Amino acid sequence: MKDRVFADKINKKFEFDEAVASVFDDMLSRSVPFYDEVRELIVSLILAQEKEGMKVLDLGVSTAKFLLDLHAKMHVAMQLKGIDNSQAMLDRAAQKCQAFGADIDLELADMLSYRYDQEDIIVSNYTLQFIRPIRRLELMKKIFQGLNRDGMFIFSEKVVFEDKVLDKQIIEIYYEYKKEQGYSEYEIAQKREALENVLIPFTINENIQMCKDVGFTQIETIFQWANFVTFVVKK
Repeated sequence: MKDRVFADKINKKFEFDEAVASVFDDMLSRSVPFYDEVRELIVSLILAQEKEGMKVLDLGVSTAKFLLDLHAKMHVAMQLKGIDNSQAMLDRAAQKCQAFGADIDLELADMLSYRYDQEDIIVSNYTLQFIRPIRRLELMKKIFQGLNRDGMFIFSEKVVFEDKVLDKQIIEIYYEYKKEQGYSEYEIAQKREALENVLIPFTINENIQMCKDVGFTQIETIFQWANFVTFVVKK
């Protein structure tokens, strides 16, 4: 279904409700540059080290598109699990998993209070940015502690730039990108207003420093388009 959530006047902040869940796959593909390619890149990175019983946890699983892609391509039986705090998203995910016959564990949970249990790989695609900055370091600590000894955390985030002039220029370039995807100026403005103080991005350096502060020692970026970045960090 095509994303038309912000085509009409909306008088509330952005939330992952049924209206968003019903069009979320289209929203991601059209709103996040190279989203499909980044998803495929992460899947390939996991497949490069797959092993029987390896645990992969997706934070903010939404409609399970990422885990379904991984499930379809894996060569051995890995333990795939996704958590989300939106029941509407999990309902969509469960329907898709059933349709594809995919053995994926889905759980309604808050990633801040979830009990991480020696995960091999944790993935978070454009999810941390929705956690209040004051609690983001706390979450990162839980992720670090919840990974096994050789664990890996892969996360993608929208970022801001320290150079304010550059930041403004990049935002304008991004808005032009969204127009090319079929969004009207009204829809773009509506969504920006709805996301204000809901989606709060860090700079690249702030994300890297947060990883270092909790103990991650290997931190790399494997993709960037303008203000969208994918990080890979290891213990």
